[in-house]
Amino acid sequence: MKFTVYQESRQGGRGNNEDRTAYSYTRDALLLVIADGMGGHHHGEIAAQIAVQTLVNSFQREAKPQLPDPFMFLQRAINHGHRAIIDYTAHKQLAESPRTTIVTCVVQDGVAYWAHAGDSRLFLLRGGRVMAQTRDHSRIRLLLEEGMISEAQAAHHPDRNKIYSCLGGSTPPEIEYSRKTPLEHGDVLLLATDGLWGVTSGDLMAVALKGANLLQAVPMLMAQAEVKGGPHGDNLSVVAIRWEETPEDSASSISTQTMALHEVATQMEEFGRTPAYKGELSDDEIEKAIEEIRAAIEKYNPKKPGQ
Repeated sequence: MKFTVYQESRQGGRGNNEDRTAYSYTRDALLLVIADGMGGHHHGEIAAQIAVQTLVNSFQREAKPQLPDPFMFLQRAINHGHRAIIDYTAHKQLAESPRTTIVTCVVQDGVAYWAHAGDSRLFLLRGGRVMAQTRDHSRIRLLLEEGMISEAQAAHHPDRNKIYSCLGGSTPPEIEYSRKTPLEHGDVLLLATDGLWGVTSGDLMAVALKGANLLQAVPMLMAQAEVKGGPHGDNLSVVAIRWEETPEDSASSISTQTMALHEVATQMEEFGRTPAYKGELSDDEIEKAIEEIRAAIEKYNPKKPGQ
């Protein structure tokens, strides 16, 4: 595989960052994932961390170097993330479970497989056009599809933040899957939370990224979205790849040809370990949260024999 990757998360106008992002790859398979947490007292960001970390840990364990069945992997790992959040809620005796959206994609053999729950989005961009995108699991999307409101009305509708599928809710998530989608040279897969796509249309992103250096164009889109979001703007996060592209920057252009059969590379920030996710927790509280996150997902990611 050969691809260029860019990943970033910004706090926007919020008091803390409840988004989480990651990517992981072997010689023959690639995982991209974004989660947008919901819940007070830092529990939303913990829910998002549990979801992302569960996906990544499952990928690290199962991609040898490919996944036997990408759609089955996505179904199993997303549901494990949901149950790990429920376990965390029970352990902490929380009155209400924290929740998170999820959007994730596996690429192997030049084919993309994606799945989502909630309103974090994936866009497939090709030649300056949006070739495919996920359909939000939101009240607003249902109203739009029924013709009850317009796109202009949706932008300011009081229910615009209400979603009906997520991880950590009282019912299992409604997971929506893509078709098997072959990628073409130069295609861009872009995963984003609503802090980005809510103020920047897919069409605009497609035009901005057509033939552009991903490592320059995506940060510009993020900066513009942050300005548009203003002082009360949401967290905004992105993971984007350009597939089979001529290297744009040696630090972020990846060729997996020389990787060992069982080697896995991962870029995932752990809870509380980066300024992008800095909140009001003390170092001791962060360490305790990290241990609780690990405990919640441990039984869904069993260790290999001998570990």
